[in-house]
Amino acid sequence: MTIRTILVDDEKLAIQGLQLRLQKYPDVEIIDTCSNGREAIRKIKTEKPDLVFLDIQMPGFDGFSVVKGVMEIEPPLFVFVTAYQEHAVRAFEANAVNYLMKPVEENKLDDTLARVRLRIAEKRSAEEAEKLKTVLAEVAPDAMEAMPEETDPSADRYEKLINIKDRGQIFRIDVDSIEHIEAAGDYMCIRTADNSLILRETMKDLERRLDPRVFQRVHRSTIVNLNQVRQVKPHTNGECFLVLDSGAQVKVSRSYRDVIARFVH
Repeated sequence: MTIRTILVDDEKLAIQGLQLRLQKYPDVEIIDTCSNGREAIRKIKTEKPDLVFLDIQMPGFDGFSVVKGVMEIEPPLFVFVTAYQEHAVRAFEANAVNYLMKPVEENKLDDTLARVRLRIAEKRSAEEAEKLKTVLAEVAPDAMEAMPEETDPSADRYEKLINIKDRGQIFRIDVDSIEHIEAAGDYMCIRTADNSLILRETMKDLERRLDPRVFQRVHRSTIVNLNQVRQVKPHTNGECFLVLDSGAQVKVSRSYRDVIARFVH
């Protein structure tokens, strides 16, 4: 598996340094480099890379503007590389694979590329499964009809308590008490009515542990406990807010409007 990669930075030395560090990874193919945000958007749209290492602070179009500028296509994976720690939260909100500080440390780069490989493998596995279903539907429709329907697994397989190590203590959280969960990279902020705790885990892994009939994604970085929803408030552009038992409000993006259908009869 070759990871087709573009490097974006307005500092030539920064690009050269990253090129040198990436030489040790035989599966990383640097197909292009860009020195500004506008050029990066054009190259991403035409080259369709798997991965982009993206500087945040650039004149004109910054790194976040680049991410926004390619949302009309299927975007690549992004790794932000910057000298400024204060951008970390926004980087994770943009669903970046990782956030690397300059100069990039070798062990951090190893960890980042391991995450990239995992994400690409998961994506390709899902795509292959869909292709197989399409082919079967065309050449063997009877076989497709004979396949058992997917059903929700038993709720017994999902966790009732989650152990969270936070601030040097271990908290045992009743899953039913969780109101909503917010993602920041590989960290999850678990919010109950009276507490907020940080769990080091990816959203995908956490979703596997929670009953999908109760915990639903309502935004690319937010999961909500549907049993805690008390009101649905329409918002602009097809979005809306869910008002929870505690009074907290969680925005539902347009991509997840089907969740709202559960509350409309």
